[in-house]
Amino acid sequence: MSPPLRALAYALGLGILGWACLSLPPSGPFDPAFARLTAGEIDRLPLATRFDPPLGSEHAALTYNAQPFRLNRHLGDDLNGIGGLNSDLGDPVYAAAHGRVIYAGTPGPGWGNMIILAHRLASRSGPQVVQTVYAHLDNIAAQPGQIVTRGQKIGTVGTARGHYLAHLHFEIRRGPYVNPSVGYADAPLNRLSPALFLQEHRAAPPTRLNPAPQP
Repeated sequence: MSPPLRALAYALGLGILGWACLSLPPSGPFDPAFARLTAGEIDRLPLATRFDPPLGSEHAALTYNAQPFRLNRHLGDDLNGIGGLNSDLGDPVYAAAHGRVIYAGTPGPGWGNMIILAHRLASRSGPQVVQTVYAHLDNIAAQPGQIVTRGQKIGTVGTARGHYLAHLHFEIRRGPYVNPSVGYADAPLNRLSPALFLQEHRAAPPTRLNPAPQP
């Protein structure tokens, strides 16, 4: 075969191979590590003007933080009822702020049931996105895509299907990436201190109580 014909055959072969690769369905399960909110989705997120604790009564009364952020490489706060052990199993978990459910499921055995809410913060430099993460849930009471309001019940305290004593693993994450990811790491990654974030974004005087939980 002459050099021009060989070059043409080679080019045609590459084109067919490329078309075949593009036509093949993706293999394996969807990897949420590569998912992120689009600019349009971010723009349509509810504006969160106030954040409250997700567990307990007003001002997180009757709860305590058993494992704070960054203690033992922990990327969130472990919130418990003051009775300890499994005394808070089934207690209601509330949305910390207005937001949209961007994940609701079971990413792995160590996580149990998880809900991730995305919130839009007002900023001079443009919309800022933060996520609140609620893990080890016993039950999920919100669906992907649903808009939830601050103080709305979205689930109940669980044990990650028996992996731990009952508690709520609560995280604050910065950015638009939809990824259950990990709960422990040597670096803080995109996580923020939940206790400090709630304190800085309460946007209400200390005497103003949270709304009464909905029946």
